[in-house]
Amino acid sequence: MIIFMGVAGSGKSVQGRRLADELGLPWLSTGEFLRMLVSGERRKAMVKGQLLEDAEIIELVQKILSLINSKEEFILDGFPRTPEQGDWLLSQVKHKQLKVSAVIHISASEDVVAKRLLSRGRPDDTTEAIRKRFEEYDKAIRPIIDDMKTAQIPVFDISGEGDIEQVHDEILGAIRSVL
Repeated sequence: MIIFMGVAGSGKSVQGRRLADELGLPWLSTGEFLRMLVSGERRKAMVKGQLLEDAEIIELVQKILSLINSKEEFILDGFPRTPEQGDWLLSQVKHKQLKVSAVIHISASEDVVAKRLLSRGRPDDTTEAIRKRFEEYDKAIRPIIDDMKTAQIPVFDISGEGDIEQVHDEILGAIRSVL
């Protein structure tokens, strides 16, 4: 599995889909699945920028993984997002239930992210929600990336601020070094 990580708006979904298409791999996005499957009060909370409980997300990821042959390569976008989710994933790797070939960590400044997200027009993309996502990213995602590195999983730090083609080429070069 190749994991795409980064704050919302960094370009991970665009780049993850593009890499999946180029390599002929499944692209699995927890965000897309959540938008399809979550309703009611949980949906309202999600639209306000609140994350769902770790147990709910882990259960969703398990369901997603049951739809594919997880022994073959695939792209996973949007997971893990909290230390507990990261611990779950690393436990799966440790017990050889899953294999992480690489983590693509795409970064972008808050200004670039805000410009992108506010232009796409989704109800959960507000200035306040974007600011909150950056705070959560610093608290939760950065430590997970450090844990991945400690676990000897190749992590590639890629700037998502270039044009789509330039970023894609950098990702492709990184992935070809491990596949």
